[in-house]
Amino acid sequence: MISLYKIGGNVVDDPQALERFCAEFAALPGPKVLVHGGGVRASQVQKALGQEPVKIEGRRVTDAAALEVVTMVYAGWCNKDIVARLQAHGCNAVGLSGCDGAAVTARRRPPKTLSDGVTQVDFGFVGDVTPESVNVPFLELLLDAGMTPVLCAINHDGAGQLLNTNADTVAASISVALGAKLFYCFEKNGVLCTPEDDSSVIPSLDPAGYARLKAEGRVADGMIPKLDNAFRALQDGACGVVIRNASRLSEPGGTELKI
Repeated sequence: MISLYKIGGNVVDDPQALERFCAEFAALPGPKVLVHGGGVRASQVQKALGQEPVKIEGRRVTDAAALEVVTMVYAGWCNKDIVARLQAHGCNAVGLSGCDGAAVTARRRPPKTLSDGVTQVDFGFVGDVTPESVNVPFLELLLDAGMTPVLCAINHDGAGQLLNTNADTVAASISVALGAKLFYCFEKNGVLCTPEDDSSVIPSLDPAGYARLKAEGRVADGMIPKLDNAFRALQDGACGVVIRNASRLSEPGGTELKI
C-alpha cells in the first residue's frame, strides 16, 4: 500500500523539526509520497520584497507578483531543501511541482463567495485540483522505480499558466488517485477533545463526532478546512486518513477518520 504524508509550515519552516521529520520519513518502509506547504516562508519573502501578503478566510490571494514568490519558495527552496535532506538519509526523493511530468494539473478558481454568503473574491492565480487532475501513471512510474515523489503545491493548467493550490487539497487528491493511505502531519498528536490538552487525543472520529466538535467550538479556525479535506478524501476513495504528530511518524497513535 502507498502511504502519502502531508506536512505544512510548522515543519517546513523549522529546520530542526524538518530534519527530524526527514529522518523518520526516510526510514518508513514501503512506497511513499510527500506533499508539503511552506506558507510562512512565502509570506516572509513577500514582505522582504515589499509585498503585503493577503489572506482571506485562510486562503492566500495570489496576484502575479505573489505567484512569482510562492513558486520560488515552494518549488524552489522548500522543495529542494526537503529533497536534499531525504537524500542524506538514504531516501531517493525526487522533487516535483505539478508541471514536472504533468504530475498535477489545476483549474483556475473562479471568484468565490465567502462565508457571509454575499462577498465575492477573486483569489487570482489560484487553482483547484481533483483526483482526476493527477497523472497517476507518471507517479506510479516513479514509485515502481523506487523513487519517492516530493510534491509542492505549485501546479499548472496545461496551457502554460502556473497556479498556486492548497497543499492539503493536493494531498487529498493524490491520495484518492493513488488509493493511498493519507497522513496529515501537524504539531499536535491528533484531533484534540480539549485544544489546550495535548494528551486529549480522539483516537477515532466520524462525521457526526466532527460536527459535534465544531458545534462546541473544540475544532475551529484553520483546522476546519483541513478536516473537511481529510473527510472528503476518505469519502472519495483514499485508503485511510490519519491525523498525527509530524515528530512521531514511527509511533502508533493519532486520530483515524472513519465514515
